[in-house]
Amino acid sequence: MIVAAGAWAADGAAAPRVEARSSDLFAVGLVQGDTMSIHVSRIADNSPVRDAVITVVLRGIPHPTTAETDGGYSLRTKDLMLPGAAAVDFHVMQGAAEQSLKGTLDIASAGGETADKNSARQLWWWVLNFTVCGAAFYLFTRRKSAKT
Repeated sequence: MIVAAGAWAADGAAAPRVEARSSDLFAVGLVQGDTMSIHVSRIADNSPVRDAVITVVLRGIPHPTTAETDGGYSLRTKDLMLPGAAAVDFHVMQGAAEQSLKGTLDIASAGGETADKNSARQLWWWVLNFTVCGAAFYLFTRRKSAKT
């Protein structure tokens, strides 16, 4: 997955994002749907960390990542589509060195689409509910007037 620097910055404003750092590494994860694009770099010289094994612990479940040709990593899981805040732990293993970078991911904006769907569904439920109640009231009053 090749991402231009301008596209990374433009998408970062709208998409959920997580940042985590250790004493010498910095990780940024950008979520789009069920995929997270991860870039890990060294703080000293901003060089990308390549040839590492990165595992992302999301909501207590470890997920392996896939190395991409641009030096980044990607993770695909349905857990990224769950709304709300989640603790994210990037485990970076390169050679004998192992580091853990912790951050928090808030996927509130992704939950907005389902809230709109649910509110429309609830609106139709209320319309149906009032229609049925109105029809029942009409039939009840008509039946009562027919008896008298």
